[in-house]
Amino acid sequence: MSLAEEIKKRKTFAIIAHPDAGKTTLTEKLLLFGGAIQTAGAVKSNKIDVATKSDWMEIEKQRGISVATSVMGFEYKGTKINLLDTPGHQDFAEDTYRTLTAVDSVIMVIDCVKGVEIQTEKLMEVCRMRNTPVICFINKLDREGRDPYDLLDEVEEKLNIKVRPLSWPIGMGKGFKGVYNLYEKKLNLFTPSQRKLSDDRVVIEDLHDGQLDKLIGESAANQLREDVELIEGVYPDFDVQEYLEGKVAPVFFGSAVNNFGVNEMLDTFIRIAPSPKSRFTEEREVKPEEPKFSGFIFKIHANMDPNHRNRIAFLRIVSGKFERNKPYNHVRGPKPLRFSNVTQFMAQDREIVDEAFPGDIVGLYDTGNLKIGDTLTDGENMTFKGIPSFSPEIFKEVINKDAMKTKQLEKGLKQLMEEGVAQYFTYEMGNRKVVGTVGQLQFEVIQFRLKHEYNASVEFAPMNLYKACWISSNDKKQLDEFVRSKSRHIARDKDGKLVFMAESKAWLQMVQDNYPEIEFHFTSEF
Repeated sequence: MSLAEEIKKRKTFAIIAHPDAGKTTLTEKLLLFGGAIQTAGAVKSNKIDVATKSDWMEIEKQRGISVATSVMGFEYKGTKINLLDTPGHQDFAEDTYRTLTAVDSVIMVIDCVKGVEIQTEKLMEVCRMRNTPVICFINKLDREGRDPYDLLDEVEEKLNIKVRPLSWPIGMGKGFKGVYNLYEKKLNLFTPSQRKLSDDRVVIEDLHDGQLDKLIGESAANQLREDVELIEGVYPDFDVQEYLEGKVAPVFFGSAVNNFGVNEMLDTFIRIAPSPKSRFTEEREVKPEEPKFSGFIFKIHANMDPNHRNRIAFLRIVSGKFERNKPYNHVRGPKPLRFSNVTQFMAQDREIVDEAFPGDIVGLYDTGNLKIGDTLTDGENMTFKGIPSFSPEIFKEVINKDAMKTKQLEKGLKQLMEEGVAQYFTYEMGNRKVVGTVGQLQFEVIQFRLKHEYNASVEFAPMNLYKACWISSNDKKQLDEFVRSKSRHIARDKDGKLVFMAESKAWLQMVQDNYPEIEFHFTSEF
């Protein structure tokens, strides 16, 4: 196949939502339809003995939440789908924001009982910044939820985007009968099945067919006819171009846990979702069909396999063809890098690949050369834009509980911080170690992973810190003087950059006024 054909058959998207809306369950069902797994797992369940594919880390299985973005690829009806299941919990928002830089479209899951929640709104703002196309999946219709019309209004209002329903529910909760596909004008009636695919669907192409009354009852049939007439009257015809520009969100209804309505969404998705798009570097725009390879690292994961201390960097391919064993220019690094071990994922399972194309996400086994935001190219020097690292909000001191395991602790902290889980600072005086995060839950995750993956025990003691500011100055003498006079408050980050640890807002303001030659930065990219 030519490069253009390879690009056309690929779709790369992320599933995003507030915690507990059913992202991971939907991911499982998409994998089930794609034939990537035979039996779907459950996130929290006593009846189902198979765990989900995308929550594979030990802590995720214990808590029933997603902690890290997982990447999965599968084929469906001739389309190569790259799917990223992101954590919904706000404490891991940074991982999710970075993931959104690597996808071309998004499926947003909304719980029909709770409607649009806070985290959904925050994620939508990130999609807005890039005009990412969004499809809404309103989930959990097997429960008594809110009126579908109210949900549509709420999505329009809170997420600030026009909507167009492409499927419509018949009943809800106990009286839930099925979904009518407005896009293909077909009705699908399902029997609830939680784990395997069922083929017993009834297709009715004409809503005035008398068989409809027999199948779902006269009142439900009449209600459906009224609803469809109203929707077709109120909403304009669905315009694919408006969806691709991020102006309209198509809406589907269903119940992921019962395989309900998922298939219609997936079929429509592969028809309308965008193929890989161009990306901007600081120098120019890079188009996917360019023959020369380029791509960027948006995520790093240490210890995907706890038996082999390996570190995998996730690379999104932007242009050209990526080939195994070929040396590529590492824009930030001193020498070209060559990767003999290149994998594509099915969550934790993976296979070695020899080549990959724009839109694909591959894992590169790395010994510590790569960092989040790095660009790899076929020779050209350029840097992809828009992969941030923020100043943390909560700071705690690391207290080692087992002096015999100091080496393991150092190594563990270094590797986890390179994943971008949190920021790590070491004070110049007294060598105190401080971890800064965006949310409280990350400390528990770090503590758990240090114990299980590195056999190091730590406690975290709260610290009274307001902000960590990276500092720089054109006047080296002034900078040295500042570092000397404030030595008790100076630390270095994991890359050795100087950081000023400010204890309060007022004090930081005073220090800034007293030292006008020193620049204070709130993100590490300056």
